[in-house]
Amino acid sequence: MHARRCNRIGWYVAFVAFVAVPWTAARAEAPRFGRDPAIEKRIDDLIGRMTLEEKLGQLTQQWGAETQDVNPVVTRTKRDDMLGLIRAGKVGSLLGTHGAEYTNALQKAAFEESKYKIPLILGNDVIHGYRTIFPIPLGGAATWDPKLVEQAAHVAAVESAATGTHWTFAPMVDVCRDPRWGRVAEGAGEDPLLGSEMAAAAVRGFQGDDLTAPDSVVACAKHYVAYGAPEGGRDYNTVDISLQTLHDVYLPPFRAAVDAGVGTLMSAFNEINGVPASGCRYTLTTVLRDQWHFDGFVVSDWGSVIEMVAHGYASDPADAAAKAITAGVDMDMSSFSYRDHLPRAVADGRVPESVVDEALRRVLRVKFAIGLFDDPYTDPSLEKKVILTPEHRQVAREVARSSFVLLRNEGDLLPIGEDVKSIAVIGPLADSQKDPLGTWAGVGKAEDVVTVLDGIKQRAGAGVTVRHARGCDVRGDDTSGIAEAVEAAEQSDLVVLVIGESDDMSGEGHSRASIELPGVQRQLAQKLHATGKPVAVVLLNGRPMALPWLAENIPAILVAWHPGVECGNAIADVLFGDFNPCGKLPITFPRATGQIPIYTAHKNTGRPPRDDRYTSKYIDLPWTPQYPFGYGLSYTQFTYRNLSIKAQELKADGTLEVAVDVANAGKRDGAEIVQLYVRDLVGSSTRPVRQLVGFQKVQIPAGQDRRVKFSVPVRSLGFHNWDMQYVVEPGDFQFFIADLEGTFRVVE
Repeated sequence: MHARRCNRIGWYVAFVAFVAVPWTAARAEAPRFGRDPAIEKRIDDLIGRMTLEEKLGQLTQQWGAETQDVNPVVTRTKRDDMLGLIRAGKVGSLLGTHGAEYTNALQKAAFEESKYKIPLILGNDVIHGYRTIFPIPLGGAATWDPKLVEQAAHVAAVESAATGTHWTFAPMVDVCRDPRWGRVAEGAGEDPLLGSEMAAAAVRGFQGDDLTAPDSVVACAKHYVAYGAPEGGRDYNTVDISLQTLHDVYLPPFRAAVDAGVGTLMSAFNEINGVPASGCRYTLTTVLRDQWHFDGFVVSDWGSVIEMVAHGYASDPADAAAKAITAGVDMDMSSFSYRDHLPRAVADGRVPESVVDEALRRVLRVKFAIGLFDDPYTDPSLEKKVILTPEHRQVAREVARSSFVLLRNEGDLLPIGEDVKSIAVIGPLADSQKDPLGTWAGVGKAEDVVTVLDGIKQRAGAGVTVRHARGCDVRGDDTSGIAEAVEAAEQSDLVVLVIGESDDMSGEGHSRASIELPGVQRQLAQKLHATGKPVAVVLLNGRPMALPWLAENIPAILVAWHPGVECGNAIADVLFGDFNPCGKLPITFPRATGQIPIYTAHKNTGRPPRDDRYTSKYIDLPWTPQYPFGYGLSYTQFTYRNLSIKAQELKADGTLEVAVDVANAGKRDGAEIVQLYVRDLVGSSTRPVRQLVGFQKVQIPAGQDRRVKFSVPVRSLGFHNWDMQYVVEPGDFQFFIADLEGTFRVVE
């Protein structure tokens, strides 16, 4: 067996009609579904022979883990009973199954012992690694390097496929501008362009060029849609946004995933302007299928179908199931609402059976496309060969150190010099193996993690004394350990303070009302600072944090996110200068929680902030962020000059061509992420003060320079107007790279 497997001057230029999305690059040669007439014939034959109940069984996904879970919904079906359901064709997909031998036994019940021999599609939450855990996706986005993100996703595909996984519930491509939301950790941050690039990269990495290959798993773009914009940053909460914002900000990363060939999407928990996402025909059918021509299938999030009853959108589970499948949700995850309730809805005439047939057709197409009908089994010998290999760990190390963002480095405290003979590694996260894994760490194990303390000890070598003190816990008010930490600091040349959030402070259901440092960690930092010893903070975090005291007092701050199994090695690489930090923030760090939402692509007001009292600002805090989107320092210095534009006047079907010289004026080789922003000065709808339209990561040796060129289609600079037409309006634009700027005009 093998692994299968109102316009500006009365006119505008409109490129795409109603409900269109911003222009993206032409769709690449990506895997597609339902294009083979022979397979279509086989699917039609299967559907034609199945009863309604059998069809609905194939649209049912349930928990299939071998170990018992405390969730009563999960334990509803025991393993023996589950095998019986599989044989009876009453389940078409399982989630939470791991291990080749176990998954092969499940497949045997479906592929050899069921009436129609329809294989299962087995899904798992492989979010940022399977056993080799990479940085959380927010950290991955901080690399601004789609190739690295694609590489990490490929490693995750290799490992998970070897254990019987066909399908990963990733990438999460929700744009988020409220870091109180716990699931900000799982996405690419605040910007739709950066998010789109990361979404497409992850899809390519998971799926590869051949969906039947043993190193490919089907990706699932989630959560469709606008899940990242809940009121108050509270998970699962209401989303109420304009259609323009929906199309211009929250939908583009999903479109990018679809353009990359993603096989599935997952409908979200939230409502959108009064309609739950799992019952929203506008997004699930009008946009996704009619406009984007998506040809995979949609699965609900866990229980989100019957949750429409709690939303007040459906009267009971049967009503919820009917509304979900007619809206465009093809498979029900975990609630059994399709299997249990749709027969009555079909009999009552609320749901045509043809709707069920079309949903099943989409699911079967994906199963055929990934080779399950040819061979659904997994070679058990692969697991030991590909799980957590040295090569995979090296990729994890490269992604991690590339994700770190240097926020502050006063007096060039970092990298650690040869004159440092003793280091105090202090903090509640300094010797943690569990917390660096972060949220949704799959089957990752704490025992696989290199701690910050161990990484520093190994790199420092025998000639450097490394002391350790915990100081305090991440949470709580116990200060009894601070005295020991102060003593360790006083005996050392340098303090490395490792603080932030534990792994369970972000992720699903883990929103925070305050994103300041929890517990007494700031008090610990203040006491260490008072010793007079130089302090470098390493921040392990699952979200942006408000760090005003640290930003004003601590000379060096390195954001390391939750970086995965190679945590300590990657951090030591950067602290000791073996790797020059190059990460940039994918999301804004505010000065205080009360500034949220704060993001770079904000709109101006009629009274922009200035010294005058009656302007848009705070009376107790600067209105600017602590650290903006796209910010990040290096151990070298980059300078920009000679900004140029090829043509000052451009037609809407033309290309904006901009170039700039970037010089490495320091003494170390380094990588710079060059960012191009545009502002549409006057529009029929107001436009952001800065909109990211391009970025490039450029390696530049010390003392050298590079000419960096951007080619941006003018039609990508548009927006949705009040008539929901995607338009590029003629008029004046500004563009910015670093501290340089220029202008151009779009003409008719």
